[in-house]
Amino acid sequence: MNTWIASPQRPLGLATGRTMEPVYGELVRRWQALPEGRREQLRQSWLSFNLDEYVGLAPADPRSFAAAMARQLGQPLGLHPDRLLLPDGLAADPAEEAEAYALRLQRAGGLGLQLLGLGLNGHVGFNEPPCGPGARCRCVQLSASTREQNAGAFGGDPAAVPERAISLGLHEILAAERLLLVVTGPGKAAILERLLREAPSDALPASWLRQHRDLTLIVDADALPVPATD
Repeated sequence: MNTWIASPQRPLGLATGRTMEPVYGELVRRWQALPEGRREQLRQSWLSFNLDEYVGLAPADPRSFAAAMARQLGQPLGLHPDRLLLPDGLAADPAEEAEAYALRLQRAGGLGLQLLGLGLNGHVGFNEPPCGPGARCRCVQLSASTREQNAGAFGGDPAAVPERAISLGLHEILAAERLLLVVTGPGKAAILERLLREAPSDALPASWLRQHRDLTLIVDADALPVPATD
């Protein structure tokens, strides 16, 4: 369990999406096996910042990332909402909200352990290509492929997926103490192969993760690239 918790000075960085559902399910299972006294200690010390949130969705909207985090972690772990932080998708000015969110993270000491999934077009968070390592927390326009990838939570209709989101940038992600990238499913094999073989570039935002001093990659058998044959 200690491997899930950042140092007391630096909060956790969390992600959402299908890749993270079994990760959080396992975390809940391990949490429930702890003595109640230990769980209460962890509740009191918990502080996490999510990577992103859709612009235009309220936290109570079941399609929002805030609602997903409440279902997957907040409620099962008994966390107070102010310990599980996300950008405000209903902020009047998303650009200002992005700056305020980044400042709040900075004042909390920056990220300790950051969990990441891998988008089909090579994005992490909602850092769509092209994106360089200096990109900071901002309001971003979502690509057509990302909206299609995330359509499952919107009745399967990509057009129903919000066009914009507030996302931590590669700058904040790469400043984390540790990165844990989880890649699962056969649909990710091709982009994972690019990530492993290509030189870091803005065309593949996730490739910049390879320059981090403490990156762990967890891959299931389905996502492993197929070895080249003669």
